[in-house]
Amino acid sequence: MDEVVRVVAARIPDRNRLLALLSENGHDARPVNGVEIDVHVPAVATTEPAIYSEVEDAVMNIGDAFVPVKHQGVIYVRPPVG
Repeated sequence: MDEVVRVVAARIPDRNRLLALLSENGHDARPVNGVEIDVHVPAVATTEPAIYSEVEDAVMNIGDAFVPVKHQGVIYVRPPVG
């Protein structure tokens, strides 16, 4: 059975970029409710850190000042504080 890792972007353009990058890297990523992405992954304990790492890479490739933060099983992509 697959697990779902939820990714929440700050804006729709950011969601679209992340969605494209995750899909290009072979993930079953689907848009949900505006700025969210559900990534369907095999139920393996090491998958979530891999998704988090790819989201970090995507943020760096996009070049925007956004920070991925994991909170209660959801990865949020938000502007930096301060």
